[in-house]
Amino acid sequence: MTDLTDAVERTALLTAALRSAESLREDRLYHDPYAATLVGEVGPALLSEIRAATFPADAARTLPSTPDYNAIRTRFFDDFLQEAAREEGMTQIVLAPAGMDSRAYRMEWPDHIRYFEVDRPAVLDFKAERMRGVEPRVDHRVVAVDLTADDWEARLVGAGYDPELPSTWLLEGLLYYIPEQDGRRMLGRVAELCAPGSRIAADLVNAAALTLPHMRGLLDIFEGWGCPWVFGSDEPEALFAEYGFDVRAVQPGEEGADFGRWPDPVPPRDVVDVRRVFFIHGRRR
Repeated sequence: MTDLTDAVERTALLTAALRSAESLREDRLYHDPYAATLVGEVGPALLSEIRAATFPADAARTLPSTPDYNAIRTRFFDDFLQEAAREEGMTQIVLAPAGMDSRAYRMEWPDHIRYFEVDRPAVLDFKAERMRGVEPRVDHRVVAVDLTADDWEARLVGAGYDPELPSTWLLEGLLYYIPEQDGRRMLGRVAELCAPGSRIAADLVNAAALTLPHMRGLLDIFEGWGCPWVFGSDEPEALFAEYGFDVRAVQPGEEGADFGRWPDPVPPRDVVDVRRVFFIHGRRR
């Protein structure tokens, strides 16, 4: 059985544990019947550590609610991908990285969609073992390559991706784990593969979320796991515009990114020194 020991790979197991827990709620925002299979041996322990820090037994919560955030993020990007798949002329969806995502298995997709999952070989092997016997509901193509490799674009094209056709990209749970220089390089490489009109979505924290003292309880956990948050931006629209994407950034709790679940006030964008998370979505010019 493949084991996931890399720090960033283990965060994929945390996401699976969060999705498994969400799927048990009566007020769940989605149902992921495969998440419990994908959590691995350590996923529940990772979630327990996050819960203990977020909801302390002897104090008020000061950290953002990771379970609510993850539920909203998953549903937001579920809706984004489904809307994109229905768009005339859209035939390609790319998840980079794919992690323990099960959207190819748990959601219905039009017949014309090719669905690419890009991630490290160990991650995709782990998922394949856990999902053995379950058929994807889409033309599903896996690209087993590290996104830092020099040839991942060629590997994606070799799996059937056509850069000349419109595509939809989801960079979920990626950018804040990689240094700014690498994040910018990633956006540039994705842009090169996107025909005009292609769609993109991602999540990203702001710069203050990386340094605010009251965020330390959460930041210290990820740093202790070996995968600290290292990249944030206060102007995600401008960041993506540099690479040819016209995007909109919404915060959990704002219209279209709430679903009745965000428990905290949403600070206006002109308020400084507050934590923020952005759901970014838009198109290639």
